[in-house]
Amino acid sequence: MESTKISLIRKAPENYRGDLLVYCLHQDEKEKLVMGSTLATKELKKAVALGDFKGKESDLLHIYPQGTGRKKVLAGRILFLGLGKLDGCSQSDLRERFRKAGGSIAAKAAALNAEKICLCLPDISLVPGEVVGECLVEGILLGDYRFLKYKKKETKDPSFTGIKGLGVHAAGGEKGIRRGLSRALHSAYAARAARDMANEPGNGWTPQSFAAYAQELAVKHNMKCTVFDKSHMKRLKMGGILAVNQGSAEPPKMVILEYKTLKKKAQTILIVGKGLTFDSGGVSLKPAAKMEEMKYDMCGGAAALSAMGVVGEEKPDVNVVAIIPATDNMSGSSALKPGDIICHYGGITSEIINTDAEGRLILADALAYGINKFNPTCVVDLATLTGAVILGLGHHRTGLLGNSQELVDRLLLAGENCGELLWQLPLDKEYGEQIDSDVADIKNTGGRPAGTITAAAYLQKFVDDTPWAHLDIAGTAWNFTEKTYIPKGPSGTGVRTLVDLIRNWKKFQG
Repeated sequence: MESTKISLIRKAPENYRGDLLVYCLHQDEKEKLVMGSTLATKELKKAVALGDFKGKESDLLHIYPQGTGRKKVLAGRILFLGLGKLDGCSQSDLRERFRKAGGSIAAKAAALNAEKICLCLPDISLVPGEVVGECLVEGILLGDYRFLKYKKKETKDPSFTGIKGLGVHAAGGEKGIRRGLSRALHSAYAARAARDMANEPGNGWTPQSFAAYAQELAVKHNMKCTVFDKSHMKRLKMGGILAVNQGSAEPPKMVILEYKTLKKKAQTILIVGKGLTFDSGGVSLKPAAKMEEMKYDMCGGAAALSAMGVVGEEKPDVNVVAIIPATDNMSGSSALKPGDIICHYGGITSEIINTDAEGRLILADALAYGINKFNPTCVVDLATLTGAVILGLGHHRTGLLGNSQELVDRLLLAGENCGELLWQLPLDKEYGEQIDSDVADIKNTGGRPAGTITAAAYLQKFVDDTPWAHLDIAGTAWNFTEKTYIPKGPSGTGVRTLVDLIRNWKKFQG
């Protein structure tokens, strides 16, 4: 997709010559519409009198202005969007309200073929203008997403391909607005990049694609990129990723991208993302129905790598390292078999019960190696790991487990801030006993009961005492809760949670 050009507009809104002029209007504590200094007041008052627009959340009204009094409006259309009653909402609720409003604006722009729009930021006392602008624009950019790479271009009556220009007019002053717009741009485009990766077919996004993307980020942002190939993994005895890759013609990669701040004695966050570019289930073959969705099994890796793009742009005062173990899981003649025993990096042996429980095998090597190599302050991993998390939480919340309540609490707050809600699950030692093996140190499944938790218990074996949290995004990486700014298919979940965590980083106490 083409990037949307974003700019601050200082001229009066009536002089804007684009396709669509947008006003977001809220209600007061008595649910009466607060009109503020909007144009087309006469037309708006008539719509309100007729009951066609009340300013409730998601109310929409668009008009074709003919001029208001002595002012001639130059925009092709004016759109009024209701925000509803804002009193009593928490800050995280308000942020989400604005993001959803942004998504509605993007949808209306698409319906009207409006490529150039101007957003008049509402002056709301409850929230700084910087935050209002950030969340509205983030919602617009996230809602304006579409994946057209493999679509034939139409020559007659071409479909809408996205907003080309987004102007922002801040009636309440521009203090902090540029910063808010910059943050929106970085986080939204990072999430869109993750969606693009996930939308690619298995033959379009391979382990080498992860490596190439990371190398591009390293060059662009002066970061360090290291890519381990199969021979390097063999020398390091990374038995998990090598085992999963056994049945594949596509060689595995372990991609490591490092950002180092100039700040002395900075803490280090390690992010590990599952990069399973296609999951057939291996010998424990998945059902054919919806197997095509298993191209999405790399969404954790996509989130980790896309978040690093924002790290490179914003240069936080904390070191960040991302590791993406990448392979596919196929059922070739050399494929891993149930009953096989493998040895992970670091020496832990694992009995394979089900080859479709492969994500934990590749993550285990990456976690163990990353902790040993970088001695991080804390570790966060993201993975589309278990179907069990969908049974427990549906498609509305990401499962969250960990050995550090401080890190868990920070992630819960980050998820609230960006509208990617998480839910903490227990991780008591009894769950770890479900993966004890009679013939190896552990086994790769603990049966159907508590499947999400026992998968996390497997990963916990490889983090020792390092503060660690695990995000199981199998229910939210695609088919996420329907929102105006979340498309069908991959959502890009996890990207903005990581970005929020890093942006608001304060010294970790441990």
